[in-house]
Amino acid sequence: MKKLLLIAIAALVLLPSAGAQDTAQKQKINKKNLVIKEWNTDPKGGAKALDHVTTYSPDGKKLDEIEYSSEGQKWRKRYEYGADGKVSKELVYDNRNRLQTYKTFEYNEFGRKKVQYTYNAKGKLLTVKHFEYIAQDAGQ
Repeated sequence: MKKLLLIAIAALVLLPSAGAQDTAQKQKINKKNLVIKEWNTDPKGGAKALDHVTTYSPDGKKLDEIEYSSEGQKWRKRYEYGADGKVSKELVYDNRNRLQTYKTFEYNEFGRKKVQYTYNAKGKLLTVKHFEYIAQDAGQ
């Protein structure tokens, strides 16, 4: 009887979490042609100010991000993609939409960033960042 009761309790505990995972997967946002606007709201007066806008392409790739302040645009990032579907270039613009820097990327055989090159607006290499991925055993 105790075993049967333990099995019933375990089933009640485990089944709702499995259903929640399915629901979370079904509720994943479709980013095709999506524009996400983030607003800051004054808790006292309810006035709101635009904080951030992200725009996605018809195939769901991030195209553009703009960060705002109370004075207007702070910066903007534009993304370009290679034939492999990965970001090939990230362009960063200032508050007047003047190119400040841009980044290009190399990817490893698993599709993860391997090297990032950052250039100024005139094309001078400023920095090189290497990415290292180390899988750690979960038992440690």
